[in-house]
Amino acid sequence: MDTQSKSLYRGTQIIWYVLMVLEAFLLLRFILKLLQANPLAGFTSFIYSVSGFFAIPFEAVFRNLYTQGSFFERTTILAMIIYWLVAWAVIKIFLMGRPVSDMIAQSKLSQQDR
Repeated sequence: MDTQSKSLYRGTQIIWYVLMVLEAFLLLRFILKLLQANPLAGFTSFIYSVSGFFAIPFEAVFRNLYTQGSFFERTTILAMIIYWLVAWAVIKIFLMGRPVSDMIAQSKLSQQDR
C-alpha cells in the first residue's frame, strides 16, 4: 500500500469516526427529547448543548410533533440524514483522487456503458 492510499484510508477513517460521534450525540438528543428527559439534568443539558449546535440549521424545516406529552423532533432525524450524506459525499470525493490503473479504468467505464 503506497503513502497516498494510506493517507486516503486514514482520512476516510477520521471522517467516519467524526460522523459516528456526531450521530451518537444527535441520536441521544432525539431519544432524550422523545422520553421527556429533564433538561436541567447535567447529562441532558450537556447533550442538548453539544447537539443543538448541529441541529440548529434544520430547526425551521419541520414543525415538531407533540404526542401524549412526548416530543418527536423531526429536525434531529433530518440533521442525522444530511450529515451522513455529506460525510458519504466527502469520502467519495476523496476516493476519486486515488490513482487508478488503465485496465481498471477501462473496466469501470465499460460497466457504466451498460
